[in-house]
Amino acid sequence: MNEQASIIKIALRVYPHMLTGKIKNQIDQVWTMFWTGGVSNPISVIEQISYLLFIRRLDEIQRNEERKAQATGESLENPIFSSQEAMLRWNNFKDKDPNEMFDIVQNKVFPKIKNLQSQGSFAEHMKDAIFMIPSPKLLDQVVQMLDNIDMNDKDTKGDLYEYLLSKLSSAGVNGQFRTPRHIIKMMVELMKPQINDTICDPAAGTCGFLMSSVEYIREHYQAELTKADNRKHFNNGLFTAYDFDRHMLRIGAMNMLLHGIENPAVYYRDSLQDHNDANISEAYSLMLANPPFKGSVDFDIVASDLLRALGKNPAAKKARVKEEEDEDGKKKKKGPTEKSELLFLALILRMLKTGGRAAVIVPDGVLFGSTKSHKSIRQKLVKEQKLQAVISLPSGVFKPYAGVSTAILIFTKTNSGGTDKVWFYDMQADGYSLDDKRTKLFKDGEEPSHEQSNIADILARYASIEEEDSTEAHRKRTEQSFMVPLKDIEANDYDLSLNRYKEVVYEEVEYDEPKVILQRIKDLQKKMADGVKELEGLL
Repeated sequence: MNEQASIIKIALRVYPHMLTGKIKNQIDQVWTMFWTGGVSNPISVIEQISYLLFIRRLDEIQRNEERKAQATGESLENPIFSSQEAMLRWNNFKDKDPNEMFDIVQNKVFPKIKNLQSQGSFAEHMKDAIFMIPSPKLLDQVVQMLDNIDMNDKDTKGDLYEYLLSKLSSAGVNGQFRTPRHIIKMMVELMKPQINDTICDPAAGTCGFLMSSVEYIREHYQAELTKADNRKHFNNGLFTAYDFDRHMLRIGAMNMLLHGIENPAVYYRDSLQDHNDANISEAYSLMLANPPFKGSVDFDIVASDLLRALGKNPAAKKARVKEEEDEDGKKKKKGPTEKSELLFLALILRMLKTGGRAAVIVPDGVLFGSTKSHKSIRQKLVKEQKLQAVISLPSGVFKPYAGVSTAILIFTKTNSGGTDKVWFYDMQADGYSLDDKRTKLFKDGEEPSHEQSNIADILARYASIEEEDSTEAHRKRTEQSFMVPLKDIEANDYDLSLNRYKEVVYEEVEYDEPKVILQRIKDLQKKMADGVKELEGLL
C-alpha cells in the first residue's frame, strides 16, 4: 500500500503546476506587448527577459558581497559595478522615468553585461546578444514585473521561467523542439539520478533534463547537500550541458541559474563535430537527451569514431563526392551524410563512462531502419552494451511541433554485453490529449486514471524488471508491457520496434450467410416501396 501511494505521489509530481493568478497575467500582458512591439519570435522574448533577470542577479550578487565586506571590515575586491557605475545597478535604475531607464539599460548596462565573461556561463554566452526591447514603456513593465518576484524563492522564479518556456511553440531549423516537461520528469524518475553522478545532455536546448535532475536530487538528497563537498559538486560539476545554438545556451544557462545552480556548466559545442584531442569520452555517468533528429550531417565534420560506430569507413566515404545542381542550375559538390539521431546515439555511448546509464528519445526509424548504420548501432546497444528498455511513446506527444512517432531507449554502457531480456512498453496515454491542443485530461492535484496517463504504470513496472522473479517476465505479448529475450531480437535482425514483438488479438466476427443478408435487403426494399405507395395515397 505504501509503495502504491509512493507511485501515485511520483505520478502527480511529473505533471507541472503552472503559475496562476497575478504573475501569470503579468507575463501574458508583457508577452502581448512584445508581440505588438514587433518582437514576434518567442525565443527572442525569453532572451530579453533573461537579460533583465541577469542584470538583476548581478546587482544582488554585489549587494551580498558588500554586506560580507561590511561585516568583516574588509574592502570589496573586484566589484561587478564600480562606484562610477552605480546608476547601472538594478536597484538604482528600476524606479527611474521609463525614458531615462531605457537609455541607461540600452546604452550603458547592456554593453557592460556583454563583456562580463567572468560572471559564469550565462555571461560567457552574451557576446553576440542583441537588445531588442522596443519601447521605454515595455521595458518599465518588464522591470516592474520582475522586481515584484521574490528571487530568493526558487520555486516561484523557476515556475516563472517554465511558464515562459511553455510559450516556445516553433521547431528549430535542425529538428529540435522542446520536450514536454512531464516526459522529461518521467525519464528522470526512471533513471533516479544520484548525488555522486555526473549528468550530461549533449543537445541541451533549454536544459529541461538537467533542470528536472536538479529538482530530483534536491528532493532526494536534502541531508547530503548540506555537506560542503556534495554542495560544491552540485553547483559545479554534477550537471553539464552542450548545444551549438547560442540562443538556447543563454536560455538554458538562465534556467539552471533560476533553479539554484550557482555556476551552471553550459557550453557552446557542436557535439557531433570532430574536435580531435578534445573529443569527449568516458566522462559522464548519466546521460539524458532528446537529440535533434530528421537532420543529416556531412561526413566532413563528423568525428571518425562516430562514423565507425555506425559501421562506416570515414576515409572511403569522404572520397565519394557527388555533383548536384542547385536552384540556379549551378553545380555544387555534395558529400555523404549521416542521420543525426544515429550519430547522437554513437556519441552518447562514447561520452558515457563504463557502467554509465542513459535514457534517450529517438524517432521510431532508429528502431527498425534497414540501413547498415541503423543495424550497426542497434547491434552495438544490444550485443556490446546492456539495453534495458524500449518505451514506445504516443505519436502525439510532440504536437503541435510534430506528429513524429518516438520511443525512449534506456541502456547501460558495459562494453561487454549483458542484454538478457529487453522490456517493451506500449505507452498509449501521457495525461494530455494527443491532438494539436494537448489539453490536460485531469485536474491539478487529481490522480489520473490509467486511461488518461500510463506514467504511474510505467514507473512501477520498470522498477520491477530487475527483480529476480519479476512479474513482467511472465506477461504475455498481447499485454501493454512484456519482456523479449535476446535470442528473439537477434533473430529479427536487432529490430527494436514494439510492433515486431507485440501480438494483437483480433476478435472473431461472425457474419450471416449471403442468402440471409440478401433476403434482409429485399425485405427493406419492400418496406420502402410500401412506404412510397402509402405516401402517394395520401397526396
